[in-house]
Amino acid sequence: MDTTEQEGSKVLNKITPLLNLQKGQGLADEQQYLTFLMQGEEYGVDILSVQEIRGWGHVSPIPNAPVYVRGVINLRGAIVPVIDLRMLFELPHHPYNENTVVIILKVTTDRVSRTMGIVVDAMSDVCTLAATDKQPPPNVSQGVSYKFIEGLTEVKGKMVVLLSSELLLSLANNR
Repeated sequence: MDTTEQEGSKVLNKITPLLNLQKGQGLADEQQYLTFLMQGEEYGVDILSVQEIRGWGHVSPIPNAPVYVRGVINLRGAIVPVIDLRMLFELPHHPYNENTVVIILKVTTDRVSRTMGIVVDAMSDVCTLAATDKQPPPNVSQGVSYKFIEGLTEVKGKMVVLLSSELLLSLANNR
């Protein structure tokens, strides 16, 4: 195990018990989000769509894939595409380090089950939000990242951009 994988394991050891504790808890009108950092800003995804969190490791590249597709990983026999949210959202490049993680998202609907990894700068927290805490995004931009925004909220004095796991996972079909 190289240094990057060891550091990734440290991150996982910190957040995995919290994920296991948080899943399925809460009232019916509350929703929990796993929050993470990109370029110093907080983002969140519905915790029920998080399958696991992995430290950054080897990803096999895919020829002629969009620039935001880092490649694929083998996750217990399943080939899972991995996208870099920084690249997708057209944020400045940031080198991967010991805090960089891949969040494996999985969404199952009546018709299909999709799994995809998203590369983020670092994990942050798990937060519980009441339905009234979530605000719609402002109608100021219709850029690439705008279509993935489910809403906005404030947690501990910081703005958190809530992303739609379903819309992010629709990228897996658009490769």
